[in-house]
Amino acid sequence: MTSTIKKVTCHVVAAPVERPFTSSRGWLYKTRGSCIVEIETSDGITGWGECYGPSAVAKAFIDTQFAPRILGRDAFDVEVIWEDLYNRIKDYGTTGMAISALSGIDIALWDIIGKSTGKPIHKLIGGAYRTEVTCYATGLYFIDMDRLVEEAVEEAREFAEQGFQAIKMKIGLGDPKLDIRRVAAVREAIGDGVRLMVDANHCFTVPQAIRIGRELEKLDIEWFEEPISPEDVDGYVEVSRALDMAVAGGENAFTRWGFRDLVVRKAMDIVQPDVCAAGGISECRKIAALAITHGVECVPHAWGSAIGVAATLHFLAALPDQPPSYRPMPPMLEFEQCENPFRDHLSREPIVQHRGKVQVPTGAGLGIEIDRSVLDKYRVG
Repeated sequence: MTSTIKKVTCHVVAAPVERPFTSSRGWLYKTRGSCIVEIETSDGITGWGECYGPSAVAKAFIDTQFAPRILGRDAFDVEVIWEDLYNRIKDYGTTGMAISALSGIDIALWDIIGKSTGKPIHKLIGGAYRTEVTCYATGLYFIDMDRLVEEAVEEAREFAEQGFQAIKMKIGLGDPKLDIRRVAAVREAIGDGVRLMVDANHCFTVPQAIRIGRELEKLDIEWFEEPISPEDVDGYVEVSRALDMAVAGGENAFTRWGFRDLVVRKAMDIVQPDVCAAGGISECRKIAALAITHGVECVPHAWGSAIGVAATLHFLAALPDQPPSYRPMPPMLEFEQCENPFRDHLSREPIVQHRGKVQVPTGAGLGIEIDRSVLDKYRVG
């Protein structure tokens, strides 16, 4: 069966956030948005993908550089297309938004292949090691600066009551003592039975990260995410060697080449490629293989719509246990819980968690049906 690519459309969408929030970076999130990629084939199949990052930039890359090169091509040549598009933009940079735009195309092509064959994506990339994935709630941003500790405790308790068995919270308030007090309050509120991770969004220096990391270890923190700037690979090596708890990062890295030094040097214990940013499903498979080869865990970053969540679930389903064991601790799904209508409503059947687990979609392709009325409601431009 030949599925010739006939049309590529980018849907730029945005929605206001009722309660704006921020992290250590200081950027106030007032809206949630995305660039949704729609690819149509000559035999009437539609595939959907998503690009991480500024939506208008991803659209510009696709409209001007990528879409014209893939029209008329066979959607099943997904990795051939990936290499061609990557080499098209290589002279202008091999990271950032160009790769995010390529990621959206790659995901949409895998969706087409799945729909053409009647198989879910995880069956096409090696099969499912698991039919459900443990998820963790990402939240506990900074909203009310007068109630930073109280609001974190209240939100963490809500997640625990909803059934989440793991939570990731933000730190990096510019006051290490306040950070530790806030994390300690959350740990006390949720007890020892809920796994707890922290994310600094790369706001610390190496000495600061080591110092606060040693205090965090006393609170049974599972991993310390993005403690320092992503450019400082040597610094990551220092922090990782100094701390007993796992150090995570890599959501700012792109392609297998971008992850190479992080993995080979074991600069971090856990790498976190995003399927909507790092190169799509095709490339994240290679990143995961590289990581596993060097004894580094792969736990993908996820921050997007139902399309991104579904693509991440298929990727996770096909990841082997790291390492294999009688009672393994398989990689988790990041299930961020900040206000986002594209996560909650873009799929006609929402992706939800029950008792800390999310089912891997079993339908063809991504296994979700897109509600076009949501695209129409929030379309920009």
